[in-house]
Amino acid sequence: MTPSIPGHRHSIGITRRELLQVGYSGLLGIGLPSLLARPAEAADAERSKSASSRKPKSIILVYLTGAPSHIDTFDMKPDAPPEIRGEFKPIATRLPGVHICEHLPRLAARADKYTLVRSLTHRENNHLVATHHLLTGYQQPGAFFDKMASRDDWPSYASALNYLRPRHDGIPSGVNLPTFLMEGPLVWPGQHAGFLGPRHDPWQIARDPNAPDFCIDSLRLSPGLDVSRLSDRSSLLGQVNEQQDRLAKLAVARRLTDQQQLALSVLTSGKVARAFEMDREPPAVRDRYGRHTFGQSLLLARRLVEAGVPVVQANMGHVQNWDSHSDIFPTLKKRLLPPLDQAVAALLDDLEASGLIDDTLVMMLGEFGRTPKITGTSPGRDHWAPCFFGLFAGAGVRSGQVIGKSDKIGAYPVTTPFSPDDIGATVYHVLGIDPALEVRDRQDRPVRLNRGEVMRGLFTGVT
Repeated sequence: MTPSIPGHRHSIGITRRELLQVGYSGLLGIGLPSLLARPAEAADAERSKSASSRKPKSIILVYLTGAPSHIDTFDMKPDAPPEIRGEFKPIATRLPGVHICEHLPRLAARADKYTLVRSLTHRENNHLVATHHLLTGYQQPGAFFDKMASRDDWPSYASALNYLRPRHDGIPSGVNLPTFLMEGPLVWPGQHAGFLGPRHDPWQIARDPNAPDFCIDSLRLSPGLDVSRLSDRSSLLGQVNEQQDRLAKLAVARRLTDQQQLALSVLTSGKVARAFEMDREPPAVRDRYGRHTFGQSLLLARRLVEAGVPVVQANMGHVQNWDSHSDIFPTLKKRLLPPLDQAVAALLDDLEASGLIDDTLVMMLGEFGRTPKITGTSPGRDHWAPCFFGLFAGAGVRSGQVIGKSDKIGAYPVTTPFSPDDIGATVYHVLGIDPALEVRDRQDRPVRLNRGEVMRGLFTGVT
């Protein structure tokens, strides 16, 4: 029996109005719903007991928003006609017979550190629906075209983890950075807790870590609060009480009165706050990741994992960056592939050097691929969900292999395909959660968390 649990362009940044409209968690005031609204201890214990007791690991999801072309990056087709193969040349990697794009030399040199999957597939050719599927491991309920986020959506991985294994140590279960996925009025789904409710939303960071003045204001005290001047936690609590009326005006502070001590742990521990202090890193390390948004975002992701955050999603690019309907080759060559290549290579090197790679799954994915045939007078490729790629490393993944194969033009898998559901099952497996667990939706109906199969070949080498 299945176990059951009770219970297209966007600049970096999000306005307060946008935040309150969608009801998402943000770093406002001194707390977050996921920290301030502690569930009942008995329910917490029951949920945690139902989750797998296997030692959980961490996840860094490098999300290529807008969807990159698999044919022009990690699944090139040099023998196809020109209108298929494109302008880029393949280069050899450290794996015999395996080639990737010439503009990814660092990742080519590190092909023994990760596994490529070239047979990912699904049916959603629209950004929002596909994004929900990738970020939750489940199809968006009621969606057949682009559908903005709602509280009927499935929970993100971090949100499900927070629900099933709540923590009370001032460390969030998930952090998304450095941009909020939103296009006009459309909030991209998959970024929050869906039907599990706002208390389980991950932290949303919407500031560029490469900015000279980068800081997360809300990890600092609100005006008038100064930990250094306090002799004990009770005096801090008194100052918080004095500001309660002002903070209560913010949607995310509604439960402050019940969970003040929990919020104070964020302020006084400093563990997560220090992760955001990018200037603590030696300049040489920052240079190695690249002094650009991609590089500093992945450096911050590494720092957050070191601080104990189990799920970090780093959105590489604004909404339209990888959505290459036109100018695909100069855009990839000049703006996207070089910083991605530098940043991901540095991340893999650092995780390996520190030993964190053994306990951290790195995934690099977009929401789908691009059409095999180049389109338009300003060459581009359109949306293509039937075939795309994923890069996986760490957390027991058997590195140095290629799993799956697409046909001669990169249109469809010719080996066993894997869906976003399977990616979701794999994520939950790594996090130590049984993907088949049942949770309760907003109508209190039991629903299965995930219906995919763990991608065992990543860990065993047998596909």
